[in-house]
Amino acid sequence: MAVFVALGAFLMTLFGGWTAQRVTDRRHLVLGLAGGLMLGVVGLELLPEAMEAAGEDFLGVHRALLLFVGGFLFAHVVERLLAVRRAAHGAADADDPHHHGRDAGRPERAPEVGLTAASAMVLHSLMDGIALGAAFQVGGGMGATVALAVITHDFADGFNTYTLTSLYGNDRRRAFAMLFADAVAPVVGAASTLLFTLPEELLGSYLGFFGGALLYLAAAEILPEAHHEHPALSTLVCTVGGVGFIWLVVALAG
Repeated sequence: MAVFVALGAFLMTLFGGWTAQRVTDRRHLVLGLAGGLMLGVVGLELLPEAMEAAGEDFLGVHRALLLFVGGFLFAHVVERLLAVRRAAHGAADADDPHHHGRDAGRPERAPEVGLTAASAMVLHSLMDGIALGAAFQVGGGMGATVALAVITHDFADGFNTYTLTSLYGNDRRRAFAMLFADAVAPVVGAASTLLFTLPEELLGSYLGFFGGALLYLAAAEILPEAHHEHPALSTLVCTVGGVGFIWLVVALAG
């Protein structure tokens, strides 16, 4: 079941990349909804399940909460390291006497930065697939809610993978290659969980860590992007609606 659902993530990622070439003014609504769905999954399903399964406290703090914070910080550190690298490359271009005119300071002139950022997205999608398989090991209800989060935000993953790769000067062939790798990654991750069963405590710990990383993506990447150019009430309504929908799914599954 996890691999079958991961095929949905595969298609949604490709759809996100395809949409990146034909972006419309409705993109902010899609991202707003995706952010709300991710927030709902983390707060209403992943974190409670992780706290139940992760076992005893560690140094006075629940193990799942420690890993939840760790996952958030890990995603933040990775994002900041990529940002520092982009900034350093931009500074080097500014100091280059041969880098002038309309190309000065443009990120398109750093194709390796785009490939690095896209590779990070591929790794993230691989972890999505592992989380999907682990969630189905807990039960069908848990698997369904995590599947909804993974499939929904893989649209944004595909959109961002294609955009990041092409933004920094890579041609369409490379952009599509990274998009395809990002689409395949969750299928590979989900299939890998067929080879092993995670112990309950380890599974709870992983879900806590994954929840923290997922929350960072929603709060620091997807929702700000959704409101960046279109701070509209409709975007906010989509976000709140996404959380409400997950609440309904959790209530029905329970």
